[in-house]
Amino acid sequence: MTAIAAAVALSLPISLCNSCKVSKKFQGVKGGFGVFAVLGEANSLGPSDKKSLWGTLFDVEDPRSKAPQCKGRFLDVYQALELARYDIQYCDWRARQDLRTIVLLHEKVVEVLNPLAREYKSIGTMKKELAELQGELAQAHKQVHISEARVSAALDKLAYMEELVNGKLLEDKAKMESSIAAPSSSTSTQSLDTMKRPRKSLDVSGPVQPYHPRLKNFWYPVAFSTDLKDETMIPIDCFEEPWVLFRGKDGNPGCIQNTCAHRACPLHLGSVNEGRIQCPYHGWEYTTDGKCEKMPSTRLLNVKIKSLPCLEQEGMIWIWPGDDPPTTTLPSLQPPSGFVIHAEIVMELPVEHGLLLDNLLDLAHAPFTHTSTFAKGWTVPSLVKFLTPASGLQGYWDPYPIDMEFQPPCMVLSTIGISKPGKLEGQSTKECATHLHQLHVCLPSSRNKTRLLYRMSLDFAPLLKHIPFMHYLWRHFAEQVLNEDLRLVIGQQERMINGANVWNWPVAYDKLGVRYRLWRDAVERGSKPLPFSKPM
Repeated sequence: MTAIAAAVALSLPISLCNSCKVSKKFQGVKGGFGVFAVLGEANSLGPSDKKSLWGTLFDVEDPRSKAPQCKGRFLDVYQALELARYDIQYCDWRARQDLRTIVLLHEKVVEVLNPLAREYKSIGTMKKELAELQGELAQAHKQVHISEARVSAALDKLAYMEELVNGKLLEDKAKMESSIAAPSSSTSTQSLDTMKRPRKSLDVSGPVQPYHPRLKNFWYPVAFSTDLKDETMIPIDCFEEPWVLFRGKDGNPGCIQNTCAHRACPLHLGSVNEGRIQCPYHGWEYTTDGKCEKMPSTRLLNVKIKSLPCLEQEGMIWIWPGDDPPTTTLPSLQPPSGFVIHAEIVMELPVEHGLLLDNLLDLAHAPFTHTSTFAKGWTVPSLVKFLTPASGLQGYWDPYPIDMEFQPPCMVLSTIGISKPGKLEGQSTKECATHLHQLHVCLPSSRNKTRLLYRMSLDFAPLLKHIPFMHYLWRHFAEQVLNEDLRLVIGQQERMINGANVWNWPVAYDKLGVRYRLWRDAVERGSKPLPFSKPM
């Protein structure tokens, strides 16, 4: 044989935080564990090169010695989840050993077929050796299929344990809230209502409350850089306060209160002159730090209006609306390498930003809601799951080839595997040849309005970007999709304000939305550290 088989389907040693992503990496044979081949001439690698190549894949420590000793003990959900993670590590290690066996057998086949061997071996001897190797290979491949089944079972167990942990978090939260609530005369009625309510309910009901100050202590993307020209202004609302963006003399963006200190005139109705924004009422001019530098027709007074920390990074304008000192780093929202940005769209939507995030973090609704746009013709799966690490806000959808992540405080990133516009392909994004990457930023303008920033990128068809008026087509399509959602979310909002609980009965595919709500509640309570946070 002139080819070397490499088990590149295996990732490098699995960390606990990435345990649930393993299932897609193992898929390839009947929806589960797969072996891929890297072809190369046998002579192209020396023995030391081969050893180095296989070493990184197969020299993984046996995790059994580190597994928690739980035999004969009753475990709580957290201990059981930890044990399920070790099951994944063991399955990974066992699969590597099975594949090492196949690789070694392939190398033996190469040795048997080596032309030099024919000089001292008969054809009969070679046939016998090949037959024996063929039997060993068949047995090794059978063992790989057993590993496949083990991986599948372990991942199912892990997903189940994660749901139990989520349920435990919700139950603990409900107990804590009920323990601090003031007792009332209708205790028996409340108890009856609690018995009727599902154990795992979240309480998101009633009029939207004023935003907690702690929710403001994050960097928020508020505009695309391409929309903020040197002499333009962008008025925005953020947490129910009016602001205006513009560029100063140095070209850097600034964000100041959109209210003149003189007579409360909206500044965005004016103009930008030499890096200062001029009020259209009496001509007072303000710099990007809010200082008034010109007062025509009167003596210059020491006047300054409120400004916010404002930065520009990777094509986006960011502000820090909170009272705490801003952090020194901003998250990256760039599309993955190889993607080209095709559209950047801004919309003002009449819904509270949390409800919009709930909608964006849910894909199970697509074949029912988006029947006229991207999900037209989709079949309804018998089961939809969102698979994610126990401590993460990201993961992938099963059976859809879509990866998704919630990035605090208000961003959703997703990568979709496609074959042609509007069609899905494969069982995971890695199996798809072409992809669409999306960024949704849901800025809380007010308690019933969201400023949505949408960016769409492709890793194919780069010429589309240069077609005239193409951005109008992208906007039209984005509005169509959003309108399908809005009619439902607006209805949710109306009922929520009247007392309905929009998270009354979460199920398995609601996992990412539930985690967003738990994260937001923890922020408002001032919890440290925040749940599902990435390790620094």
